[in-house]
Amino acid sequence: MAQPATGDWKKILRRIPRRSSALARTIDEASSLARVTGASVGKAKETIATSKVLGDSAPLEAALKHGEISLDQATEIARAEGSAPGAATDLLAVAREESFHVLKERARKAKLEAEQHRDLAQRQHAARSARSYSDELGMVHIHLALEPHIGTPIVARAEAEAARLARAARHKAPFECHLADAYVKSFSLSGTGRAKRPELVVLVSHEVTQRGWNDVKEGEICKIPGVGPVSPEVARNIAQDAFLNGVFYDGVDLRQFARWTRNIPIQVAVALELGEPPGFDGILCVDCGNRFRTEFDHVQPRAAHGPTSNGNLKPRCWSCHQVKTKHDRRAGKLRPAEP
Repeated sequence: MAQPATGDWKKILRRIPRRSSALARTIDEASSLARVTGASVGKAKETIATSKVLGDSAPLEAALKHGEISLDQATEIARAEGSAPGAATDLLAVAREESFHVLKERARKAKLEAEQHRDLAQRQHAARSARSYSDELGMVHIHLALEPHIGTPIVARAEAEAARLARAARHKAPFECHLADAYVKSFSLSGTGRAKRPELVVLVSHEVTQRGWNDVKEGEICKIPGVGPVSPEVARNIAQDAFLNGVFYDGVDLRQFARWTRNIPIQVAVALELGEPPGFDGILCVDCGNRFRTEFDHVQPRAAHGPTSNGNLKPRCWSCHQVKTKHDRRAGKLRPAEP
């Protein structure tokens, strides 16, 4: 059975009781909706959850009704709104101006930060899983769901090894192919790639440490930049065997430096990758919003004596970085500027 079009979903949403549990008292809502629409049970559950949030968020309901956002966008916003009431207003503005994956990232951030105080660490630990299956080509697919402080360094090591393999192969194959090889090498402990950036950075407010690493109050943070919150207990365990650094900022700016070399000092790179204060949400590509394979690009090319400074460094994913470099080359910006 074909899945309903977006317009059909809106009609279905309007038919689902928003403030009543009448349907739930008679039959399973998700199974019933899945049979009616031909969608999966998972999709039906998302639709029902979205419909219930719509009843409590007039702006979100109006935006969906008038076709300003899609059902997928409404679902992401509804998830965040359910955990962080009031988040829908800001996320609707993001949905109208940014791409879907940027909206999804912002919604995920709002949801996780709201749930950090609601046993998030315990739920993450309980949700760890692994599964594997074979596809029609005989390829073995392995899916791992790991806690943030465990999965982040594994990914960092694999991406560093994949970058080394890609350079050695002169980027003749897609990066995902090299990344697959890197994970195999990581599992067999034979990889030689070394990350130029730390494998794991945990940012913790000083106030949290002074209270005994017990809780995180409003305005404080305990998180992996670009990934999400971690519990203070996990951060304390990591701190027992880690390099500790102090980060000072005035609420607006964190970094003031200039260095006319190609390489970025490690302390500067770490500071840049924390993201902008006070949120410290990590970095993403300034062109497409992607977090995968981010690199620091010299806005004024280094070949033209562009400084390695905060104002001249912008994060770009590998693909956007290559596009920008080609554009600079065609524009003649890779030649040294006249004295």
